[in-house]
Amino acid sequence: MRFTIFLLLSLAFVFPAPAQSDFLTADEADRIREAQEPDLRIGLYVGFAKQRMDLLDQLFAQNKVGRSSTIHTFLEQLTSIMETLDVVIDDALRRQKEITTLGDVAKTARDIHARLEKHLESNPADLGRYKFALETAIETIHDSAELAEEDLRDRIRGVEARQIEQRKERDALLTPEGKEEAKKADEKKAADDTKAKKRPSLLRKGETAPSKTGKK
Repeated sequence: MRFTIFLLLSLAFVFPAPAQSDFLTADEADRIREAQEPDLRIGLYVGFAKQRMDLLDQLFAQNKVGRSSTIHTFLEQLTSIMETLDVVIDDALRRQKEITTLGDVAKTARDIHARLEKHLESNPADLGRYKFALETAIETIHDSAELAEEDLRDRIRGVEARQIEQRKERDALLTPEGKEEAKKADEKKAADDTKAKKRPSLLRKGETAPSKTGKK
């Protein structure tokens, strides 16, 4: 109990109000940069979302004066984490990377959504100070859950359709010279993605890998 009280009193100092695009701590951002594989990054974002939700639960449980600004901050961070998580998943699907963690994403999103709904329904006295942030978080996390539960083939088609639409919108704003540069950039990116999929070989030209039969 003493630890919980200490944590609540120190929340505002541990997690200061972030800038608009700064929703992770320095340590969390470093961990994200180190995680190159999609499943690793997805797992980290899921963990960060769970941590924010646990902190929100503690804040809602203790009706302390001045908590509303910290609740608002955590709600905004939680929303940004889930939005970024969706972008990471869509980008991995676009690049045809294997993802095995969507089940955990869906389960976590459903759990967090239910807990936020419960806090909204409880109608706390200071709700007016963070109601919009709470409703935004609920809507965002509901959408994240539905996306995670969506058939992968449908989601991939949706990602591809959005990509085509974005290219059309971009091309409509470009000059002829800009369109040519954008085309070259797209072709280079496609070539780089293709190279990244190929595994490097240590065999010299004309050599073949030894047969695995006969291995003990």
